[in-house]
Amino acid sequence: MYTFSPSSHFFPSFPINPLHRCNPPFYLKEHNIFDSSWNPIPEMRNQKLKGMEDSDKKKGLWLPDSIMADILCRLPSKALARLRFVSKEWQSIVSDRTFAALHLTMKRRRPKEKLSGFFLQGRRYWCDEDIKSVSYVACSDDDDVREAAEKSVLSFLPEEVVILSSIQGILCCRSFFPSPSSSRPRLVYVCNPLTKEWTSLEWPHPPKEKETSTALVLHLCTSLTDVSTDFHLVSVCQRVATTMTDLGNVQEEDEEDDEFEFRFKTYSSQTKEWRESKEVCICSNKLQKKGCSVGGEGGRIIYWLTEDNRVLMFDFRNDLCWMIKAPFPSSELNFTPGVCLGEGGDDGRLQYVLISQDGFMVWELDDQFASLWSLKYFIAPDELEKENPESMFRISKRLQCHLTIESGPWINPLSFRDSTLLLWIYPDIHVFDFDTRKAKLLCLDSALGLSSCLSPIVIPYTMSLVPLG
Repeated sequence: MYTFSPSSHFFPSFPINPLHRCNPPFYLKEHNIFDSSWNPIPEMRNQKLKGMEDSDKKKGLWLPDSIMADILCRLPSKALARLRFVSKEWQSIVSDRTFAALHLTMKRRRPKEKLSGFFLQGRRYWCDEDIKSVSYVACSDDDDVREAAEKSVLSFLPEEVVILSSIQGILCCRSFFPSPSSSRPRLVYVCNPLTKEWTSLEWPHPPKEKETSTALVLHLCTSLTDVSTDFHLVSVCQRVATTMTDLGNVQEEDEEDDEFEFRFKTYSSQTKEWRESKEVCICSNKLQKKGCSVGGEGGRIIYWLTEDNRVLMFDFRNDLCWMIKAPFPSSELNFTPGVCLGEGGDDGRLQYVLISQDGFMVWELDDQFASLWSLKYFIAPDELEKENPESMFRISKRLQCHLTIESGPWINPLSFRDSTLLLWIYPDIHVFDFDTRKAKLLCLDSALGLSSCLSPIVIPYTMSLVPLG
């Protein structure tokens, strides 16, 4: 169980008296929970849930149309994470699965959940050795620089893990790969870091298929009676493609002419089975070690970035894969751009972040089969430097000269979601908001540990009360 501390970055501190009549806390003000003509705070303070008063009913039940439940379910998950510690009664309400279902059904009545933070895990660039340490860095509106990242957010899991993907507040992880001679099973964990709920399943890939990328897709509950969450896992495995010789023997391609084939497997929590797709995609480049993005209606489409900056797409509902061209002609580039994928907007459309000598750009996918993109954001280098004189000092000259440092690029996009870009500006981690055009130092490199910024796994995370089980 996570121990609350007012100094915790994962669960920010809250006012000692969050029910003060004259000065409601900021998280209540922001979302206009209370009408200025009537303040129900005194009634809410003494309100008892009817289900708790009725001794004839099962202990802990309550009516979802009560005043308290109706108010709390209108708050974002990040605020509820703090309000759980106001009283035992509120803790009981927020932790109830029926309340979680009610909170999800009312999400359209609330402002969209803001990005809570990022999970980061170091990774070796030239080998597949797993690094144990997982860090969590919270996004906040203040200007505080995180000198120490939260290291124990996933300590409720039975073993140390490697993070893979996240959607709707649910995180997908895997156990460390054992040695080829080990009989220990490889597991995939699906968990909610906020509620500490988790489930696991066996990952049946053989050791030679270690280079895989797994995405998580959720089917959220839609009624108060459905308090569990179904999910799918989508795994892509890349192998060196093989060809048939004239004699019918299988022959691998020469290393310089390697082509890679991508095969897909899906897992359903309803059937509890893995299924291999018939779709196979052939590409001359591997996948970049930048994870994946989930988009499309209902999160049915998974996207991966290839080393030549194209996008591999897989629609698991329609069992269809496709290769999407980049929004810029690679043949005309005389430099290596910084690229990452993300999603934004209410429809979760794929967005493509490009950092080049021309500035910062975000492209949005309009038609995946025709590879049509529209430019959503463009910020020139001189504008970046004007808005951010400290963090982006002389950025125009550095981008024009393609300046790099010995261990990698001077600036590197790591993750993107909802107009917020996490990027490495040598030597520390920054966040950049495309709407405000402001960059902010988020975390010192020393807080993340060795090799965290060379080729890190970065997962954007938004808190939620989505139940598992």
